[in-house]
Amino acid sequence: MIPRSARQTLEALAKGYPVVAITGPRQSGKTTLASTTFPHKAYVSLEEPDQKEFAEDDPRGFLDRYPDGAIVDEAQRCPGLFSYLQGRVDQDRRPGLFVLTGSQQFGLLSGITQSLAGRVGLVELLPFALGELQSSGHAPKGIDELLYRGCYPAVYDRDIDPVHWYAGYVMTYVERDVRQMVNVRDLSTFQRFVRLCAGRTGQLLNLSSLANDCGVNHNTAKAWLSVLEASYLVFLLRPHYRNFRKRLVKRPKLYFLDTGLVAWLLGIRGPEQLSVHAQRGALFENWVIGELVKGRYNRALVSNLYFWRDNIGNEIDVLLESGERLRPVEIKSGQTLTRDYLSGLQKWVELANAHGAQINTPSLVYGGTDSQIRAGIEVRAWHDITSLVDLNAA
Repeated sequence: MIPRSARQTLEALAKGYPVVAITGPRQSGKTTLASTTFPHKAYVSLEEPDQKEFAEDDPRGFLDRYPDGAIVDEAQRCPGLFSYLQGRVDQDRRPGLFVLTGSQQFGLLSGITQSLAGRVGLVELLPFALGELQSSGHAPKGIDELLYRGCYPAVYDRDIDPVHWYAGYVMTYVERDVRQMVNVRDLSTFQRFVRLCAGRTGQLLNLSSLANDCGVNHNTAKAWLSVLEASYLVFLLRPHYRNFRKRLVKRPKLYFLDTGLVAWLLGIRGPEQLSVHAQRGALFENWVIGELVKGRYNRALVSNLYFWRDNIGNEIDVLLESGERLRPVEIKSGQTLTRDYLSGLQKWVELANAHGAQINTPSLVYGGTDSQIRAGIEVRAWHDITSLVDLNAA
């Protein structure tokens, strides 16, 4: 089993809150993390029909079965339980009494905010980060293999071809969650919508274009995108608000939270195909964004990631915001470091300095293997990204 970075965060939260919750996409390892962090706690899954029926029909009796608390898996299946759980933890204020897990952001978080506000410490668990794979000796040797395989635990825990696993994942989990969260009359149209999203990875979100290409209206496309967000499949990177007297783009950029899923949706069936694929640069950028998000989430921190683009095309791929300070990050998938890779960062730093912005050392993450300091910029090889991730989450 590959140890998870979020475990320390979960243990710390369990010392300060009567309830801790783990949410994230399906098959990201939530149940395994909860069970290994709290091995002596009773476990119950509300995916089991009889347990769900018990919790719905007699919530007090259900909770009375666990005087010392329990791990309640897929807790969002029984939203009525949250109010009774509130009464229980208000009477018994022992920290770390109950551990809740859930895959749907809307279902679990709405129950927490309505009934358990102030009583829950929350961890959002995504698939493996590169640092977790490296520390356990499971990291792929090349960046193309990593982008192709993605980081879902099953791809590393089992002897299974990623093509087969992702096909089953989409059918079994994505489509089922969609049907539970929104009324999709034509599943094939939704499947086309998801693939169109994959083809727009790293691009500015244009819902009208997505809707037109998919043959649905704007509101339907908006609702479907919200489902993908709620299921922790896609991530919208917001534009930074600091304009430096420039007109800025206001639309977010669309990313997925796992490149293996994107590769499968794009029809890529091996790392050798990825190496020459037109979307390779977008997938590499997507992976870097995902690593930075994971670093924050593993420490129970909200995202501090933005991008910056003005109306004439000047752009910084990522701005990491820390208080009043900004760290610009550029992302290049090429393996050979060139002077052009640094020019966008240098231009932005000059502009930001002219307007009195506080700047941390600029960074460039690229697809090569040689990390160095060049022209005042920290150049990080792809396999050294963990140091930047840790720095941003400190």
